[in-house]
This record gives sequence, structure tokens and C-alpha cells, in this order.
Amino acid sequence: MKSIQARLSLGLIAVLVAVGLGVAQLSLWLFEVGLQRYLEAGLRNESENLLVALVRGPNGLMLDEQRTSPAYERPFSGHYFRIDFADGHWRSRSLWDLEMPRPNEPGLHTDLELGPEGQKLLALRADYRRLGQAISITVARDYTPVRASFRRMQQIGMGLGVAALILILVLQRIIVKRSLRPLERTREQIAQLQQGTRSQLDTAVPAELEPLVAQINHLLAHTEDSLKRSRNALGNLGHALKTPLAVLLSLAASERFHDVPQLREQLEQIQQRLSRELNRARLAGDALPGAQFDCDAELPTLLSTLSMIHGGELQLGHSVQPGLRLPWDREDVLEILGNLLDNACKWADAEVHLTITEMAQLYRLWIDDDGPGIPESSRQDVLNRGARLDEQVSGHGLGLGIVRDTVEAWGGRMALQESPLGGLRVSIELPARIRD
Repeated sequence: MKSIQARLSLGLIAVLVAVGLGVAQLSLWLFEVGLQRYLEAGLRNESENLLVALVRGPNGLMLDEQRTSPAYERPFSGHYFRIDFADGHWRSRSLWDLEMPRPNEPGLHTDLELGPEGQKLLALRADYRRLGQAISITVARDYTPVRASFRRMQQIGMGLGVAALILILVLQRIIVKRSLRPLERTREQIAQLQQGTRSQLDTAVPAELEPLVAQINHLLAHTEDSLKRSRNALGNLGHALKTPLAVLLSLAASERFHDVPQLREQLEQIQQRLSRELNRARLAGDALPGAQFDCDAELPTLLSTLSMIHGGELQLGHSVQPGLRLPWDREDVLEILGNLLDNACKWADAEVHLTITEMAQLYRLWIDDDGPGIPESSRQDVLNRGARLDEQVSGHGLGLGIVRDTVEAWGGRMALQESPLGGLRVSIELPARIRD
């Protein structure tokens, strides 16, 4: 979510800066063009007034100064004129001893400069005929104050634009955060699905998210229903085969098949596999899709079920940190612990103990029993025999193949050691997962 907000903010900043600069430049240009057109009208009016002030004198054309503006009399007043005709030219006293350059073409010009102070002139040249003579009148005014005003306006506009940009970004962040809040809640609920604390997503979401949430909930319901039906079918099949299998075992023990020991051996292996699958189905119970293993909630039920299966005289204990949750699927952890604890209970004399410890980047599981154990020289052979160890090795080999495959899939290690209780210790080390 944070990356989406960051991308939206960066995108909005880029758009606002580009659009803002473009609008600001266009506005200033249009304003300056409009002001120049306004000033041009004033300059043209002054040019026509100067044209009217030209009268016939004793020696030809002369300028009636009483008809001109007093601003043309003050030195460097910012108002200037130049009149060019065939016999020479006149200029305003405001030019003092300077010559104002004459534009090459009639019209408005903004590139003229005057005096040591570097006044920028806005000049208008207009050509007329007066009293039979061709006359060119150039009227100019100092444009420097206008340009200074433009710079001040530009600075003020830039400051206001930056303030507006910051305000818009703050409002945008608030709006985006509020708009993405339903997505954040949905993400948190999906994380809760992974942890097994909920089974469905809330349907109270914006209309845009309703199809997605509905599809996810439908998939979750379908998955949970498929798991339940598969588990029930497994239990029903096991119970349906249990009685015929018992009859076959009874027949195999009779004198008629006394010379065929392989028949009884194979039937006993089938019975062991069937019993193990029935135990798994009974221990699994109902689970949420993707539920993690909550030690406080699951271990008492698991140990109680094993105690009922193997007899109440067996002492089953466990040492687990309060509130510990194993970040793996509940079904898989139940399968591992169910197999190992069931195996330990079968061979223990009086005590089985489970220890689960959470370390920095590791989870350690120990299953100890006080049974006969396995000789040290045979332990590695037991683990190296392959995927069907439970059928090839009697005693502690039951279920080790499934457990070993699961542990290796999780990137962990499994080892057989001597237990402080006198029997076998099954040690499992699993690397910690990064939790969402």
C-alpha cells in the first residue's frame, strides 16, 4: 500500500509541477502581451498627438511644444520621442544628450535600450505624411518597471504555487489513504486467513472490491468443503475396510494359511497404514484454510487423544512457551507431531515428553521417550533408507518417512539422538519463516 501511495504522490507531483509551470508561463505571457497591446494603444495615441503638433513654420515644419506632454521635457522621465523627416530629425528633451535608436521597421518593438541605466524601452514607430512630407514618429516609454513587476509577480506566483502544491499533496495523501483503507483492511484479513484466525473475508467493502472478495470467499468455502469431504471420505473408507481386514487377518492366522507367512505380513502392514491414516483423520479435526499451529490450543487436544489411544497409564508431558504459534500449516504440523508422538507412545515404557523452543531464527522440536531407543550405529541408517522407512523398519521407523519429507520441504533438519529419558529423542530444527 505504501508503494501505491508513493507512486500516486510522485505522479501527482510530476503532473502538478508540469501543468503548474505551463499554466504559469502561459498566464504571464498572455498578461504581458495584453499589457503591451494596452501600452501600444497609448503610444499610438501619443504618436498621433505629436503628428497634430507638427505645424507649418516660416522655415518649413516645426513642432508646437505647447501641444506636447510635459513628460517629454524632463530628462530621463521614461517618456521619449523621435521624429524623422527628409531634412533631419527632432527628439524630445527627456533624452538629454542621448540619441534614441530608430527601429528599422514600423510597429511595436521591445528590444531597444537607452542610457547608462540600461532602460528597456517599449517603442512604437509609425509612418505618416504631413503637409506633403513623409514623417516617421517613434514614441517610447521605459519598460523596466513593468519587467520588475513581472519578476515580483513571478516570485509571488511561484511561492503561492509551491504552497498550493504542498496543500494539494497533503489533501491528496489524506484522500488516497482514506480511499485505500478498504484495500488495507482486506490485506490484513488475508494475513489473518494465513494465520488461521478467520475463515472468510468481510463483505462490507466498496463496490469495486465486491467481486474480488466474493471470489476469494467462494474459493475459501470450496477449499474448506473439499478438505472436509476428503477427510470424511478417508474416515469412512478406513472404517469400511477395518472389519474385512480383521477377518482377513484372522483367516491368515489359521492353519490353512500357516505356510504362507507373507500373507499375514502384508495384511499387517495394510492394517498399520490404515490405522495411521485413521489416527491422522481423527487428530486433524476441523481447520481453517491455511491455519497456523497454535500450541496452546492444539497440544492439549492432541495429547489427550493420544492418551486415550495408548492408555491413561502413559505419562504425556510438554514444555512450550506460552502463546507460541508455529508459522506452518496446522495440518502439516499435526501430521508431524501426530506421527512422532504416536510412534513414541508405542515404544515408551511410561513417559513421553514434547519440547518446542523458539529461538532467534529457528524452531526446535524434541520428542523424547523412555523406551528401548535405537542403537547409535543404526540411527543414520534409519533416516537414509528412503521414503518408505515406516514399512521397512519396525519400531521407531513408523511415520518417519512422511515426517522427514515434510521437514526437508521446509528447509529443516531431522536427527535421531539419545534421550535424557533413556530412550530415543527425535530432534527437528526448522528455520523461522518471515511472517506477514
